[in-house]
Amino acid sequence: MVTPPLVTFLPLLLILAAFSPEQTAATTHSKPKLFPPRTPLLTQALLRRHGRPSGSRVAGNKLAVTAAADGPNTTAANPFTAHYFPQELDHFTFTPNASMIFYQKYLINDTFWRRPSAAGDGAAGPLFVYTGNEGDIEWFATNTGFMFDIAPKFGALLVFIEHRFYGESMPFGNNSANSAETLGYLTSTQALADFAILITSLKQNLSAEAAPVVVFGGSYGGMLASWFRLKYPHVTIGALASSAPILQFDYITPWNSFYDAISQDYKSESLNCFSVIKASWDVLEERGSSEKGLLELSKMFKACQPLKYADSIGNWLETAITYTAMVDYPTPANFIENLPAYPVKEMCKIIDGFPANADILEKVSAAANLFYNYTGDQTCNQIETEDNSQTTVLDGWGWQACTEMVMPMSASNESMFPPSTFSYEETSDACFKSNGVRPRPHWITTEYGGYKIDKVLKRFGSNIIFSNGMRDPWSRGGVLKNISSSIVALVTEKGAHHLDLRSATKDDPNWVVEQRRQEVEIIQGWIDQYHQDMA
Repeated sequence: MVTPPLVTFLPLLLILAAFSPEQTAATTHSKPKLFPPRTPLLTQALLRRHGRPSGSRVAGNKLAVTAAADGPNTTAANPFTAHYFPQELDHFTFTPNASMIFYQKYLINDTFWRRPSAAGDGAAGPLFVYTGNEGDIEWFATNTGFMFDIAPKFGALLVFIEHRFYGESMPFGNNSANSAETLGYLTSTQALADFAILITSLKQNLSAEAAPVVVFGGSYGGMLASWFRLKYPHVTIGALASSAPILQFDYITPWNSFYDAISQDYKSESLNCFSVIKASWDVLEERGSSEKGLLELSKMFKACQPLKYADSIGNWLETAITYTAMVDYPTPANFIENLPAYPVKEMCKIIDGFPANADILEKVSAAANLFYNYTGDQTCNQIETEDNSQTTVLDGWGWQACTEMVMPMSASNESMFPPSTFSYEETSDACFKSNGVRPRPHWITTEYGGYKIDKVLKRFGSNIIFSNGMRDPWSRGGVLKNISSSIVALVTEKGAHHLDLRSATKDDPNWVVEQRRQEVEIIQGWIDQYHQDMA
């Protein structure tokens, strides 16, 4: 299948593309989008389905400083209370707008916190802080059970901070994503400064200035956690950065590594499964080249509406295949969708279960159904909406991917995906057409580094855990080898996307249990050393 032009190609990793309108309406909190690897451009269809509550009350484009009330919010397993911090809009200039306030959401669980003693005879427990990603903070809190699991051992206060311009932390309310003028305040550096200011203020308010802080994060949140440790070592004593592809920029990591890793996941389960998926794209392109063929495909793939573009099915299939590889967890999970244990294996079992002469598209359609409808409660697939291949819009992650978070990706002939290339020039033109600004593709490596990271961080960095599972395609852009005695890489052969941050279960394999044990031991060492230094 020929890759469509960049400006019309739907992003591959759109979580909500997996949901029908009925599902979205029933979802309390929107889910993050987790890095569109092929193109940073988002569509009107996503924005409609990605309903997000407004944060600050606004009048026009002016921020309002109306107080936001604190209140409880709980899940069945992990209770927390929601709070709102008055955060400055711009931490790096002294322009008239810089000191305007928006309310940044954060969650707290103090069930196990060892509070500072008024008599001074006991040290306060540490603060374990999650550096929020590109989505509602509740979603990350409920999927980061590891922090809740270890809080009793450390007497830790748990804090989950929402990233600006996501969830309820919208500086301009419903107008936050309306223009480049508002989205210009959405950068990773602003987000890190938000975290630093909120953490510092929170410690002061709790009379826990001496309490150590350890930051945690997965995926983009893991990148932020590692960068936060490097940029704000006076605020945090260490960072656990899980599935953090901080080397997925410039020319550090081969551009084809992401799709090659996914292909290897499927090939390791079944060569036939790999071959069927690889051959399906050309068949899909051929059948989708006519109106009659599209109508037949609409029926075969149980589309909720008649399809207008064969590329829509291609994107829909790629999303299922890619996310299934990312979340190839050893136990059942509902992180993105309800899925069984080892879903890549299960998807390949479906493909391999067909007779050799069966319709190839019937095979891949049935396999994708494992991802989109494992529970069997969906009667049709929301593959396409009326204008989803025509219009691009501003959006939080779309903005970030079109400004500073430019991660080049391509697909080689050896992968099971249609071959594709990446062009900085074409990406720049597409982003300018969509957002009115051009990306700064080399800013991340300028701001945070990345080249020769082993030699650089060995001399001045410390106390970072980079954890990766090699089933996760993002692992190829992560740190996979120890840099020093205190900057360590914990790599598991069968691990998937920030699996270690998930809640422990009785069915966890031994290698996951051991990985988490090592993380706890390392964090304990950081805290012990901190108290020794303070003494």
